[in-house]
Amino acid sequence: MNTTDAKRVLETALICTHQPLQVRELRVLFGDELGADTIKDLLGELQNEWAQRGVELVCVATGWRFQSRPEMREYLDRLHPEKPPRYSRAVMETLAIIAYRQPVTRGDMEDIRGVTINTQILKQLEDRGWVEVIGHREAAGRPGLYATTRQFLDDLGLASLDQLPELQGPAQQGVFEALAESVAPQPELAIDETPADTETRPEA
Repeated sequence: MNTTDAKRVLETALICTHQPLQVRELRVLFGDELGADTIKDLLGELQNEWAQRGVELVCVATGWRFQSRPEMREYLDRLHPEKPPRYSRAVMETLAIIAYRQPVTRGDMEDIRGVTINTQILKQLEDRGWVEVIGHREAAGRPGLYATTRQFLDDLGLASLDQLPELQGPAQQGVFEALAESVAPQPELAIDETPADTETRPEA
């Protein structure tokens, strides 16, 4: 199979699938006749060929996928004008702390934020599939250690945590602002500035 035909096969498979595909899965399309490096080279060529279009080929945490470019979102939203779920600043700050400091316990998060974290905040993040408990710290009560998931990376359009923006400024401010910058183009992560969570600051 020549290069042009191989790229057509890859392009078709990626357009028709509903989930990102990994290189090892894409190799199955060719009966493993093409190696992983060859597949990656072809994917790179496809990325360049789609560079001037409204759809782009990207590599996220769970594989390769086609997705609309951020600048196309305002037009696509007119087809489906439903408002995306909005998340309070408290939720976003908690998510940012987990993303940048993982693995962390609830106590760690409260120390950084300076407030008692509402249980519903963590439940909301778990239900959305963005965070999960990956273990327990060997300390009193064996508190759960929270970390982000591959779904979190996929929703941000990232392949790894290394692609999160670098922290700037003081710890609390920097963590939130960095994540806010990263998720700004994602409608699923809209930030609601209204205080929707009941949190209290620990007494001095």
